[in-house]
Amino acid sequence: MIKLFNQVFLLFGFFLFISFFNSAKSQGIRGQVMTNEGEVLPYASVYIRNLGDGVPTNEEGKYEFRLKKGVYDVLVQYLGYKSKVETVIITDESWKELNFELEPQIYTLGTVEVNAGAEDPALTIMRKAIAKAKYHRLQVQKYSMTVYLKGTGQLTDAPFFLKKTLEKEGLNLNEAYTSESVSRITFTQPNKVEEKVISIRTNGDNQSTSPAPYIQTSFYQEKINDIISPLSRAAFQYYRFKYEGSFFDQDVLVSKIKVTPRSPGEQVFEGYIYIIEDLWAIHSLNLQTSYLGFQIQATQQYAPVAENVWMPLTHQYKFGGKIFGFEGDFKYLASTREYDIELNPDLEQVPEIIDEKVQEVPAEAADFKKSVSALEQLSTEEPMTRKEYRKLLNEYEKESLKERENSDVVVESYYEVDSMAKKYNQAYWDSIRPVPLTEKEIEGYSRDDSLATIEAAKVSEVDSVAKKARRKLKPLDFMNGGSYSFGKGVSLGFNQNWTKMSFNTVEGWKVGMGLFYRKNQSIKQADSVTVLRKSFNIEPELRYGFSSKRFYGKVDFRWSNTLPLSGTTFGFRGGRYIYQFNAEEPINEQVNAFYSLLLRQNYMKLFEQDFAGAYWAHRVNYGFTYRATLTYANRRQLFNATDYSFYNKPEREYTPNQPENVETTDDSFVDHESLKLVASIEWRPGIRYGIRNGRKYALTDRSPLVEFTYRKAFGDVFGSDGNASDFDHVSMSFKHDYNFGVSGKLDFNITVGSFLSNNQVFFPDFQHFGGNRTIFSNFGPASNYRFMDYYKYSTNSSYFSGIVHYQFRKFLLTQLPMLRFSGVRENIFFNYLKTENSPHYWEIGYSLDNLFRIFRVEFGAGFENGNYLRGGARFGVATFIQVN
Repeated sequence: MIKLFNQVFLLFGFFLFISFFNSAKSQGIRGQVMTNEGEVLPYASVYIRNLGDGVPTNEEGKYEFRLKKGVYDVLVQYLGYKSKVETVIITDESWKELNFELEPQIYTLGTVEVNAGAEDPALTIMRKAIAKAKYHRLQVQKYSMTVYLKGTGQLTDAPFFLKKTLEKEGLNLNEAYTSESVSRITFTQPNKVEEKVISIRTNGDNQSTSPAPYIQTSFYQEKINDIISPLSRAAFQYYRFKYEGSFFDQDVLVSKIKVTPRSPGEQVFEGYIYIIEDLWAIHSLNLQTSYLGFQIQATQQYAPVAENVWMPLTHQYKFGGKIFGFEGDFKYLASTREYDIELNPDLEQVPEIIDEKVQEVPAEAADFKKSVSALEQLSTEEPMTRKEYRKLLNEYEKESLKERENSDVVVESYYEVDSMAKKYNQAYWDSIRPVPLTEKEIEGYSRDDSLATIEAAKVSEVDSVAKKARRKLKPLDFMNGGSYSFGKGVSLGFNQNWTKMSFNTVEGWKVGMGLFYRKNQSIKQADSVTVLRKSFNIEPELRYGFSSKRFYGKVDFRWSNTLPLSGTTFGFRGGRYIYQFNAEEPINEQVNAFYSLLLRQNYMKLFEQDFAGAYWAHRVNYGFTYRATLTYANRRQLFNATDYSFYNKPEREYTPNQPENVETTDDSFVDHESLKLVASIEWRPGIRYGIRNGRKYALTDRSPLVEFTYRKAFGDVFGSDGNASDFDHVSMSFKHDYNFGVSGKLDFNITVGSFLSNNQVFFPDFQHFGGNRTIFSNFGPASNYRFMDYYKYSTNSSYFSGIVHYQFRKFLLTQLPMLRFSGVRENIFFNYLKTENSPHYWEIGYSLDNLFRIFRVEFGAGFENGNYLRGGARFGVATFIQVN
């Protein structure tokens, strides 16, 4: 259960965005930051101005900063309070107590003209800040920093029936669980992150917490984890801004802007953002949002790290919520230190930004010119309107990306853990930690250290036993699954076989078993990066039907060679086996058994075949793959072998194993032979890549999947007296999903095809479509039809199939903010099918998604030529859950 809690702890860590720390001296300053009324100020920023370095206070307002001998200006900041500067002299190797009392910030409206009926000054401020957002994101070519990250969480409630179990596992309610890390992180434009973990201290298995994936997350970006930033180009569509006054801090004028979503709920922020006048950069922010019902708060305090460059110094992230009876609150604190900045030389000149909506545009103002390079235009200091400046920066970014060697790579990450990272003791952490631990965190670490000693003893005992003997066969391994290693990459084992036990009317009760033999080999470079993986697999599968008294078996021999981008797979398969007519297997075995036994409805339709075939697949790169399969099969019709059911009322009978269809005759199901070639090409236009530790991988969500397929049956090659498949069939499909900002998401799956010749087409070779007659909806929002018969419209002619699904952020019920904050989504779907010989079939429906964070319920109806056919409810998992 402790492992489960750690996994939940890591999941919540998805919402922090982050940055960081270092230094260990023997003297310095420490103290507490409070209000002038004696209230502590947690996570205030303590900044040494003449070092350009600082630390945050902890939740008790306490801080420590190690300093060499010298004179320092100490600046203390806290949102909503006046900053305070004190000069301190460090003379010996001892700590100097330095406490601060901050007064509430007084905001003045005098610096900006605010008249009744006039436009709110916040609009001009935010328009200019939005115009400069990309500049601030690109102005630093490269930077390095040391990052200290601390996460503390506690479980505040749990289901009553699990509380005692949790206590036995050592997980108590309202006790702190803490994780700390120190990393050196380097960011290089446009999106390269390198991290070296210097030290980690944490409880349980949470040993890999890394701030690096979030280091690029900047409020100057369009989105932060799919949440629209207040500085996005589309910000005015989602937010209202209100000016609430200004104040001077570190010789700059700062404006306080209230951010209010036009439509409260998920994927938008609310709170305050503070903007530096003239520079139009972020000074600090305090924003809240929600995700799947969890409330999230982000607080950032920026500081100048170079001339006109302000970057985050401290971050605080809080979130909490309840799921399945578990409730908790979690806090992450990040302190960023020791910045090493390399400015972008192309952006040295910063023109005056003019808000053309309220300011007069001078005659000398420059316009963006497509005929002149963006870099050349950036070298001028002529004033520009915000719109023209934004166009210029967009073009500059495009030109920069085109000049890169790997222009198709959009993100790079490198991760390294120091060999000593997990071996440092308490004394090291006490000397290196920039934020003192609270009493609760100290108690938590003491508890975790005791538990870790016990767990280490258990692991040691298990390891010693494992060294004496290899894993032995357990009684239920053949059902639960298990793998047995023989060294040198060779393993033998069982698949998970419980799901191969079921019932159908052709076999009756049936059992099955899948096994495997694997031999894997990895070839590495000198830097231990894998460049080639080779594998050989033998996968036999068996099944037996107790009513049909038939035994089936098949085997697959497969060889694979996998490179970082490309790869080949080839193999042979054969045997005697039983299959659904639709090779996509539209109905699950267990669902069919449930309907057959309890409702006397047998939707699964089967045939058997003796077959042998060869296949080949070559992935040229992730944007282009081609495949070919050649199979000979002797196929036979099957019939129901049992009438068994728990439901035995006479008004309902099982249907024959021969499906109903608008095009078939009895001859479509007779025994026959087939020699068939299937060749296909998969293409992802505009594919983009990422690099992780030197290995390239595809970002498939950024490009559609286009597939071309040609199927050819060669006719009576083996003298089967005319009972042989003979046809030519071509098809093309187009699948993609597209996000419209945070307004909604469109998923679609379009397929068109035609039988160029259909001299002899038996039912297994018809084009089948993903029907559904059960109450269960398949995985994926655009994977299948909801109410259509499984085989009624299968065809050997031309066809068009379209499945379209749209998810709203706000539609009908989600007009209520309470439902939006809970994570509920509303969807509509429209599906259409037409073949040469079928009526126009279409269905329309509505669904509620993310119910209780994991469920989906759909309501809809299907129609033939506009006439109602059937409808009802369908139940499934939430569409954001990806299941293969």
